[in-house]
Amino acid sequence: MNRVVVIGNAGLDLGLVVPRLPLPGETLIGAEAARALGGKGLNQAVVAARCGVPVRFCAPLGNDAPQADEVEHGLSAERFEQLLLPRLGHPTDFSLLMVLPGGENSIVSTSACSLALTFADAEPALREIGSGDVVLLQGNLALDVTGAILAAARRAGATTVFNPAPFWPGTEKLVAHCSLVIANRLEAKALGAALEGVASIVTLGAEGCVYNGRTFPAEETAAVDTTGCGDAFCGVMAAALARGLAIDQAISLAQKAAALTAARPGAFDALPSREELSLAR
Repeated sequence: MNRVVVIGNAGLDLGLVVPRLPLPGETLIGAEAARALGGKGLNQAVVAARCGVPVRFCAPLGNDAPQADEVEHGLSAERFEQLLLPRLGHPTDFSLLMVLPGGENSIVSTSACSLALTFADAEPALREIGSGDVVLLQGNLALDVTGAILAAARRAGATTVFNPAPFWPGTEKLVAHCSLVIANRLEAKALGAALEGVASIVTLGAEGCVYNGRTFPAEETAAVDTTGCGDAFCGVMAAALARGLAIDQAISLAQKAAALTAARPGAFDALPSREELSLAR
């Protein structure tokens, strides 16, 4: 069976429900504090694995044993084909998720650990990949490392899927190495003309998504928290492409996964279960 290789970040999320974003110099009281596994790479890898395809996941963890061990222990409960979690000389990355009324969110993340990952650290995850395999990356790694991974995957004949979040200036130079770019409207605007001539999906939240000019409506849901919806979408897309599904069917399944995630609070804890993702198998 074809596999999915996810190379990205992994860490911890601290979530707070807030009535609005704080003003400069203001202290706001948040509610319903929650702690969970996190990171776009981690979330996308977990969702892909829950779809039932073989998944290799490579992400750096830090030199802070309690936090790094917590992440590694949590990932060990998922059914990965292979976990590659090099320990680097930085604290494990974490994110602060502020969830607003109506489910919209704002996120602030650290990235020193993920930015320190080298191509040599990631290269073992690319061994023996080939046609039919899918390599999925996000914007958490250093641009030169992301570019080297995408180029190596394309040389091996793999399908390369890139979710440029967070967006860094210069990201537009990586699009040429991508089989498919999945971006939200802000990231797509930042990529600009670089998206022309490249297969792309622009996610629009409750408005659905656009694939190469074609609009796909979103699944109806009562949104509680939109954190993690994009990750669920990307993870299912990668798994569906590895299974050889047509793009329309893959998008439909990814939209369903995003809707399930939006209907629950949190990010990692809201991701669809293996049972819920059975249709993507």
